[in-house]
Amino acid sequence: MVDGPPKLTNPSPASNSLHIVGSEMAKTPIGDHASNPSWFTPKRLLIIFCVINMLNYVDRGAIASNGVNGSLKTCSESGVCTPGSGIQGDFNLSNFQDGVLSSAFMVGLLVASPIFASLAKSHNPFRLIGVGLSFWTFATAGCGSSFDFWSIAIFRMLVGVGEASFISLAAPFIDDNAPVTQKTAWLAMFYMCIPTGIALGYVYGGFVGEHFNWRYAFWGEAILMLPFAVLGFVMKPLQLKGFAPAESKNATVGPETEGPGLSNVNGGVLIGNELISNNASNKASKSRGAFKMCNQFPRFLIDMKMLLLDKVYVVNVLGYVSYNFVIGAYSYWGPKAGYNIYHMNNADMMFGGITIVCGILGTLAGGYILDCMDATISNAFKLLSGATFLGAIFCFISFCLKGLYGFIALFSVGELLVFATQAPVNYVCLHCVRPSLRPLSMAMSTVAIHIFGDVPSSPLVGILQDHVNNWRETTLILTSVLFLASGIWFLGVFLDSVDRFKLDSENQSVQSKATMKPLLEGEDDEMPDTSTGP
Repeated sequence: MVDGPPKLTNPSPASNSLHIVGSEMAKTPIGDHASNPSWFTPKRLLIIFCVINMLNYVDRGAIASNGVNGSLKTCSESGVCTPGSGIQGDFNLSNFQDGVLSSAFMVGLLVASPIFASLAKSHNPFRLIGVGLSFWTFATAGCGSSFDFWSIAIFRMLVGVGEASFISLAAPFIDDNAPVTQKTAWLAMFYMCIPTGIALGYVYGGFVGEHFNWRYAFWGEAILMLPFAVLGFVMKPLQLKGFAPAESKNATVGPETEGPGLSNVNGGVLIGNELISNNASNKASKSRGAFKMCNQFPRFLIDMKMLLLDKVYVVNVLGYVSYNFVIGAYSYWGPKAGYNIYHMNNADMMFGGITIVCGILGTLAGGYILDCMDATISNAFKLLSGATFLGAIFCFISFCLKGLYGFIALFSVGELLVFATQAPVNYVCLHCVRPSLRPLSMAMSTVAIHIFGDVPSSPLVGILQDHVNNWRETTLILTSVLFLASGIWFLGVFLDSVDRFKLDSENQSVQSKATMKPLLEGEDDEMPDTSTGP
């Protein structure tokens, strides 16, 4: 162990790094990490991310519920009028405007997702999640304070900005820290919160809208998310595989800007044999920071080209877009369709109950089955295609039935099968690209499934219903799109696929690996071996 500053006798770049590492180890007692471990164990991290993800989708379900979304003022032929309720009644929105509100968040998501994914290469991803959740908290509170269509539409766009950081960065964190043999199961637990959140949103929005006012639903969401936004800033930040650590404000030179003879120390920057203080290197640091910012856009274009040329990724996302086109419209128009077709007394509670049970069981079953099959990209495509095809058959037949109980039985089986796709489809997004591309892969996948999937589906189904004026026909036309999704994923079975999770990022240097500190508390058997694939 080195007790003092490293001696610089004929140093080479490699020896400089070794001396600096030794000096830093000398300053930090071995027991420091044990006495002050990170609060985040892998299981705690999973639980926190699951709760945040659930709150995101509670918001989606709440705005679609009859209690929050409401209805227009109606008058019978005898002249008896029923006052409007919820957002649609208060702001006198058409079905098209109502559908636009469910999709407005996509504007913010589209703009912010690639930005957050690119910033993850130069800023700590965990802190970026904290920034995003702060935006989300502010925007949902604003939705509750809106006064017309445009004000609530703008705040819905800001909700998308807040969600962008979380959806692109949370799944890679879970994938890094999950046990090697249970990666898909852990992803299933995370994505189980999508249907669960939407279902709880139906129930939550219906209850709050009926007993209080629709505005309180949004204010309640903001209060619930606030502690997690604060947590992103006050807790010890975590690091993703494939990215250089950003642990200290003094770390002015990252692995991507370090060159031969250039290294970081706490007191400044070591160039060759000369240690330059932080004050003396501030201007150089700012220049390097500006250079890195200028490099973000060209690097983003290169990464995007790599994604678009990856046939496995493109086929997976195309299938996901078709799938989400249907699921998005189901989640938004489902309660209204059920009320009009089957005259359900409480459509919010009925659809919420079906979605929460089938969503939990289906999503967990999909992850568990893929792990049992041996989690490979080819097997994931087989599961995606088969489950979606069978689910489409059951859902299609259910809307053909006239009896309520027959519909509930068949639609429940269909949703159970359809939700089994959640973990496998995201497993493919994470494992068909290099670790350093995972945030961008998740971000662009999410942008695609929204901008081409549930964003157009809600207003388009609204327009279709305005012309057809028959909810049964509308839902049958919508459900048929699931057969298209199944066919696209079936093509993926025949593609040559490579699991690239085990490949380290090109930009991760030997020095960053040597100086990396343990990120999570726990024994070795709890942590996945990030040097090898699953």
